[in-house]
Amino acid sequence: MTSAVRELRPGLQLASTVCGVRVIVIRAPADRIPQVTCGGEPMVVADSAAPASGGPAAKPVTLIGKRYTDADGTVELLCTASGVGELGCDGTPMTRKAAKALPASD
Repeated sequence: MTSAVRELRPGLQLASTVCGVRVIVIRAPADRIPQVTCGGEPMVVADSAAPASGGPAAKPVTLIGKRYTDADGTVELLCTASGVGELGCDGTPMTRKAAKALPASD
């Protein structure tokens, strides 16, 4: 099954309890354990259990393959399964990280 997050570390896989969103932790602070949420509910450690159903089909808010970061840039998540829940960290919505532009080749 799933369990509560006791430690946030890079490589940890988290799952939403309200929709099908799954993420992998890319960056996490060493000095504290931030509360990562999806759809307003705390995310849990993911395992081989099936993801939560998203309910009726709706346009995803959290997109697969995109990185999300908190306001301080101390928490970064990579979405591995899309869903309708919005990611948050310590009560604040996370923002989608912009892709870095590649240098032009001449």
